[in-house]
Amino acid sequence: MNIRVVTAFLFFVVAAPCLGQDTLELDKRNGFKDIHLNAPIDSVTGSKLIKEFKEKDEFPARLYEVINPLYEKIGEVNVEKIELKTYKDMVYEIRVLADKDPRLMKALESLYGKADYDIKNETYFWKSDKMILKFHAAGKHKLEMLYISYGLHKMMKADKDKKVDDIANDF
Repeated sequence: MNIRVVTAFLFFVVAAPCLGQDTLELDKRNGFKDIHLNAPIDSVTGSKLIKEFKEKDEFPARLYEVINPLYEKIGEVNVEKIELKTYKDMVYEIRVLADKDPRLMKALESLYGKADYDIKNETYFWKSDKMILKFHAAGKHKLEMLYISYGLHKMMKADKDKKVDDIANDF
């Protein structure tokens, strides 16, 4: 009886890490192909400014589109559009719109492990300490992958807090 318990325990200890998400791989890749989160926009070849806007009606940001033959496909799956959002010329969000293909989800799960599912937003996601990758349907024939950096969002909040402190110090 004790041997069975020990064997079951050892099996669980060995198998448990394989069942969860591999956040180390997510952090290592840190974006889509060679477009990395928290990198300067100048490092992305083929980026073209689309517009300037206010993120959450507060933070000055820019929206870029990337047009580069290196990013036109993920394996055999066509990529329709790649958009980047920047704050202080640093990439904090990468949006990849691709043709709907079940192989994309299988590839992501082989890289990052089983995804968590958000029922409310109908979105699969992989989450690490530095970033989150969201994956969901965008219409009938497209899939969207959204890479979001936590670091630059924290920087935005810190800048906002600094502005509030500056105003408070003026009193």
